[in-house]
Amino acid sequence: MKITFDIDCTPQEARAFLGLPDLEDLYKTMVGRLEERMTQAMEAMEPEALLRTWFPASIGGMEQIQKAFWSQFMSPGSGSEGHGEKKKG
Repeated sequence: MKITFDIDCTPQEARAFLGLPDLEDLYKTMVGRLEERMTQAMEAMEPEALLRTWFPASIGGMEQIQKAFWSQFMSPGSGSEGHGEKKKG
């Protein structure tokens, strides 16, 4: 024998019927606080702030990173070994 019950009610009605507490006000408060924290976290996601946290303080800035990067490409003999060219000497 199989018995099936279909109950048509809202979540609020089901909670009241089962004697569960109404947490709607708590939910709204927590969601509001979560939105505030997410907004603050998004402000910290600015590119300049990210670079400051990712790179050590000794580097000093993006300009120094770029100079170091380009100096490796522009220095004589950088990458020339092993590409078919021989060093004079």
